[in-house]
Amino acid sequence: MDVCFRWNRKNTYSLAALAPLVPGALRVKEPHDGIMIYSFATRQADQVFREVKKAETDTVFIAGGPHPTGAADETLEYFDYAVIGEGEETLPELIGTIIAGKDVSGVKGIAYRNRNGKTVMTEKRGFVDLDKYPCFDPDVVMAPLEISRGCPFRCKYCQTPRIFGNRMRHRSLDSIMRFVKYYKDLRFTSSNALAYGSDGIHPRPDKVEKLLSSIHEQGSRNIFFGTFPSEIRPEFVTDESLELITKYCTNTKVSLGAQSGSDRILREILRGHTVDDVVQSLELTFSHGITPVVDFMVGFPDETEEEQDMSLELIRWICKKGGHVHSHYLTPLPGTPYEGIIPSPVSERYRKIMGRMALKGKVTGSWE
Repeated sequence: MDVCFRWNRKNTYSLAALAPLVPGALRVKEPHDGIMIYSFATRQADQVFREVKKAETDTVFIAGGPHPTGAADETLEYFDYAVIGEGEETLPELIGTIIAGKDVSGVKGIAYRNRNGKTVMTEKRGFVDLDKYPCFDPDVVMAPLEISRGCPFRCKYCQTPRIFGNRMRHRSLDSIMRFVKYYKDLRFTSSNALAYGSDGIHPRPDKVEKLLSSIHEQGSRNIFFGTFPSEIRPEFVTDESLELITKYCTNTKVSLGAQSGSDRILREILRGHTVDDVVQSLELTFSHGITPVVDFMVGFPDETEEEQDMSLELIRWICKKGGHVHSHYLTPLPGTPYEGIIPSPVSERYRKIMGRMALKGKVTGSWE
């Protein structure tokens, strides 16, 4: 029985982590006989569901990733099985059980429908030790180097702590260094790059420096730290942390999450920092000659036009100072406290000003 990963540019990171665990699996761009494995987020869900529904293959369909984890019941309207949470241990066991024709009810961390059509959630599986699993197989597909998982914060819009837990787990330096050799341009994935080696609340700059200096000593590669696809939190931005970036890294930009210019909104979404924290971090960033790329969201529940104006004021200040902004409209994600809510409308003033700034190349994103 062929085992296939559904290849899509947007699921590269998941595919890179899981492919080494399923030796011999194929990469395909459409449904294929055998076992088909999909990984997708909410924005891709409708497209994936349509594809699976139209499939005329003899296939067992397995779904994993953020959307199936948060919306297992919906996913099982189209898929045979959903992997809930991390897949490193669950997916190989599930595939082996299916191929052997055994009962899947003993596989931890999955959802499926029984003969009566009722959704069954098996026992939850514990979080994995990152060092036990490779980041990728360079002969199959590569991705940015994952250094951490989990987040101690509980931002209401975010799936990360709901999928990966509230305790940060870090890949060890030895494990990381085994993969560094495959990169010319090295980028990382983490909920907060500057939290490497820490509990995610109290910075450990010594751990970050050990990581960056060890990689830098290898030479012949560009190090991009604190840039997409990871970002940094405002309260982790200090003179010391920025000096580490300028000393060891290639990037002259960092990605920073602000989310709102309203302290009430930041408290409501459990962001864990204030507007003053954001401003202070940006001032430090500018003073070190580093350009911030700052993330904002709009459309939070009960967000007023005045609060959207507060974000606009901060955005305009950032752009005037030479920074860049990425703004997007709130997407209520399954499995989060905002699942099912109706986002607040975006004011005409916000749309007009952001539109003008976008034409000037100051902001990017989709805020409607």
